Amino acid sequence: MSITLRRALRADIPLLAALIERSAHGLSADDYTRSQVAGALRGAFGVDTQLVDDGTYFMAEEDGVLAGCGGWSFRATLFGGDARTDRDASMLDPRTQAAKIRAFFVEPAKARRGVGTLLLDRCEAEARERGFSRVELMATLPGVRLYAARGYVGTQHVSYDLGNGEHIDFVPMSKELR
Repeated sequence: MSITLRRALRADIPLLAALIERSAHGLSADDYTRSQVAGALRGAFGVDTQLVDDGTYFMAEEDGVLAGCGGWSFRATLFGGDARTDRDASMLDPRTQAAKIRAFFVEPAKARRGVGTLLLDRCEAEARERGFSRVELMATLPGVRLYAARGYVGTQHVSYDLGNGEHIDFVPMSKELR
């Protein structure tokens, strides 16, 4: 498998949004109900154009075909796409705060083939270059396996309100960068 990474552009947003939907439905079936996934796609999951504009969101491509996406941020928002209204774009202090690993999604047919690891390695390297010594994220239940394998440590599950009486569980995780 020959995967290449490139920075996402605003013109890529429709492709990214479609991949996020396929990934959420295809890789979450063992952990979330269809209704929870649909609710999460209305805010908790989705494209964050701030990451694209900051140049910290990447597309993994195999032979020119989108295989995954993910990014990191030097801003305070921990998770969520453009539809979330409570996002915080304030800048983080790398001396005292952790960079955020954000919005990782993999094409279901490409899952467990190193796409997420490649994206994660790039994000961690860039965060380290920016002076961060720690990263944190809000993992989906299916994502916990990838992050734990890459040295992230989780805490208690948190329940996120999707509206209409539905909730979805996530796991806050963090890692010291070496």
